[in-house]
Amino acid sequence: MNQLRKFMYGRHGFDQFSQFILWVAIILTLISSFTRLDFLNILAYLLIIFAGYRVFSKNTKQRIRENYKYVSVINGIKGKFGKIKRTISGTKTHKYYLCPKCKQTIRVPKGKGKICITCPKCKTEFTKRT
Repeated sequence: MNQLRKFMYGRHGFDQFSQFILWVAIILTLISSFTRLDFLNILAYLLIIFAGYRVFSKNTKQRIRENYKYVSVINGIKGKFGKIKRTISGTKTHKYYLCPKCKQTIRVPKGKGKICITCPKCKTEFTKRT
């Protein structure tokens, strides 16, 4: 165990981007085994080699930058799906309106009748029925 620790000292190690690359390689290998497309298998092997290169790389600053870009893209995608999920789950108790001026989404409670809504972003007031 101590020899492995000495070998990995100063190396980047396993991160989220490497994990993603390995999962894509596994999926490509499975697809290639069912479809008999050899180029997918070759691509999967290249991805495994690239993931290994990233794990054992001593250029940690570059690997951290790559992982940061990957995580920021994934968080952006998760944020959009989370917003859609919150909107769908909140339709029983709330209504959603767009501000006519800045297009900000505003959530108001249902069943309050005709109300005056003030946009928290641009302070525009408009009247809607909930």
